[in-house]
Amino acid sequence: MAPHHLPFYLAPGSGTDPLMVVMGVFLIGTVLWVGTLYWKLHSLPERMAHKSQKLQFELVAVLGLISLFTHMHIFWVAGLLLALIDLPDFGTPLRSIAGSVEKIADATPATDGGDVPVEAAAPPPPADKPGPAKEKEHSHV
Repeated sequence: MAPHHLPFYLAPGSGTDPLMVVMGVFLIGTVLWVGTLYWKLHSLPERMAHKSQKLQFELVAVLGLISLFTHMHIFWVAGLLLALIDLPDFGTPLRSIAGSVEKIADATPATDGGDVPVEAAAPPPPADKPGPAKEKEHSHV
């Protein structure tokens, strides 16, 4: 009973609607694409901090999880800023200094192969030597 000159987007009398099927597939594809884009964008700070120090990476990961579960974007922004900034490495120089100090402490010279006595290691007290007498400075006032 339907006329044959109807446009293609109108459902025929058989009950299947091709436009609805196409739009359903398009909607599912778009939702999956936007979800993937969201996850890629959300994990951006973690991927950036992955090549940095372990502590910095863990802080960025925790901030990302907090922002994911609380929907507060300030945590994501803080994680992104922390991932962009390279934190200075204080641990390596301090470990190097500690190792050098241990080597110096182990290399103290001893005459008999034992420990150096405290009296021998301390410098002798300065002797009071009479020196030239200092003249008083005169004020010109």
